[in-house]
Amino acid sequence: MESRESIRRTVAELVAERWGDHRPGLWYEDLVLTHHEVAAGAAARAALLADLLPPGAEPHVGVLLDNTPEYPLWLGAASLAGAAVAGINPTRRGPELARDILHTECRIVLTERTHLPLLRGLDLPGVRLLLTDGEEYDNLLASYTDAAPDASRATPDDRLLLYFTSGSTGAPKAAICSQGRLAAAGASLVGQFGVRPDDVHYICMPMFHGNAVIADWAPALAAGAGVALRRRFSASGFLTDVRKYGATYFTYVGRAVQYILATVEREDDRDNPLRLGFGTEAGAVDAAAFERRFGVRLVEGYGSSEGGAAVQWSPGTPAGAVGKAAPGLVVLDPRTRAECPPAVFDAAGRLLNGDEAIGELVNQGPNPFEGYWRNPAAEAERLHDGWYWTGDLFYRDAAGYLYFAGRTDDRLRVDSENLAAAMIENILARYEGADAVAVYAVPDPVTGDQVMATIAGSFDPAGFADFLAAQPDLGTKMAPRFVRVVDRMPVTATNKIHRAQLRREGLRCTDPLWWRPPTDQTPTYRRLPINDRKAADTPPTPGRDLA
Repeated sequence: MESRESIRRTVAELVAERWGDHRPGLWYEDLVLTHHEVAAGAAARAALLADLLPPGAEPHVGVLLDNTPEYPLWLGAASLAGAAVAGINPTRRGPELARDILHTECRIVLTERTHLPLLRGLDLPGVRLLLTDGEEYDNLLASYTDAAPDASRATPDDRLLLYFTSGSTGAPKAAICSQGRLAAAGASLVGQFGVRPDDVHYICMPMFHGNAVIADWAPALAAGAGVALRRRFSASGFLTDVRKYGATYFTYVGRAVQYILATVEREDDRDNPLRLGFGTEAGAVDAAAFERRFGVRLVEGYGSSEGGAAVQWSPGTPAGAVGKAAPGLVVLDPRTRAECPPAVFDAAGRLLNGDEAIGELVNQGPNPFEGYWRNPAAEAERLHDGWYWTGDLFYRDAAGYLYFAGRTDDRLRVDSENLAAAMIENILARYEGADAVAVYAVPDPVTGDQVMATIAGSFDPAGFADFLAAQPDLGTKMAPRFVRVVDRMPVTATNKIHRAQLRREGLRCTDPLWWRPPTDQTPTYRRLPINDRKAADTPPTPGRDLA
């Protein structure tokens, strides 16, 4: 007989198991719901959904909401009803927003008054809007208050999530996640981090994004732990919320950690119940600063949004590494399909063979990638040669530990040398004036790329040049040719740096811009006036003094 642990579970089962559990299970502002009330609320919405969906329609529900209780209630409802939730990004506008809703074939869109202006004037044939803070909605739900959760019809293969991945290279793709995959992901994180029923998971990242649902909500559900919701991320409200709700775990993406560190430091910052933060793109410098200030360890993980590859941190992982390569995970040269050789470092930790060692992370083994909704071309980009190609750059050391080097479009080719933007960013993040750093390529007028950096914070050109000269692991081609200084880094809705926007703007910006002439014997940075800025492929004449 199979053990309970070996049987593929459904999210619907996990929701139904909380029926009769009268411990506090969900906190939002001043509202507290028990686990039982959450399960009952999901059951009522599942029954409502069954009556609202037109016969023969795809059972897809668009959710255009902030992190209010309705979001997890509808995730639970969809699991019980055999339906799927399409997380709608509220930063999308006009035809792009309409395209997301129509592409995922949502016949019902749940939203609230604050987002209603986004939908006005859109051509959404056959789509019914329901306001979760409206009287009609309350009246509809009133007929189903006696519903109990029934997970008997759910299967692990039932589609549960349609969540959009980045659209920097075209329209966003709706990745599919089944009940079985989400339940398994939650159980895996429970085991990895020892999540307990008395834990409280703080969800401050937007729930339309996979991070908040897969890495925060799912493990809480799998362990029977509680969740505390923040409508929208707030750096100034972070510690107050953590203390108010007794939060022990949170997830982050992008610049969220930097924003928290930028708040005013207090003597009692370490007086908090948190024991762990889990996420991506915090950077080694900020992770160390966060632990010093708040006494909380941040674990950087890696997992492709689509589920095709994951790397887990484990004790003994070297500084800067994500974790050890599991069986089947390899770093390949995308041109030759050959495995890249191990990284070679000098005494200062500088990567000496980036040209050879940096490649794309590929999963040659079984993987749970479940495809994109109605997008075979995008699936073909991910699955070819019988393998899953992540689109992310990595290198590995001789012991098999993997180091993240950025997205494939973050690779720079400078004077015939391959560089990875993430590696340069990690070095520039040490600069005292930098609150956030982004590194990307602008075209070289002859061939290849030049390195450009955007720094949010303060910038002293002479001090920055001295800083670069003092970094032992900064390669000779890594120093930025151009430095753009901004008050605040442009970010996406999930707090990731908007690199596509920065690359698109290049030198065509009105922010302060500094330039390092290539002929200077001692690198110095000179101010580049707006009227002397040209297209990125025609930089200023070398040697001209623009100070």
